[in-house]
Amino acid sequence: MSSNALNDSFVPDLVAIRHDLHAHPEIGFKEKRTSKIVADLLRSWNIEVHTGFGTTGVVGILHGSRGAGSRIGLRADMDALPIVEE
Repeated sequence: MSSNALNDSFVPDLVAIRHDLHAHPEIGFKEKRTSKIVADLLRSWNIEVHTGFGTTGVVGILHGSRGAGSRIGLRADMDALPIVEE
């Protein structure tokens, strides 16, 4: 993945995925479809993917060009809350 990989050309796909995930909510530890979509997207960007953490967790590993050193972690929830929209 190049340093310019997440540019404006990705926005339409990311918006479409966001709408799709919102249309198909999954509650905690049942996000099978959601985790597959996230993992497949990361793999399509040539990001190293590990799955199965906490049942449906997905971890993407980005390797920098400088080798070992400082690291950063980002975390996001993928589960939905069981609510009825009006």
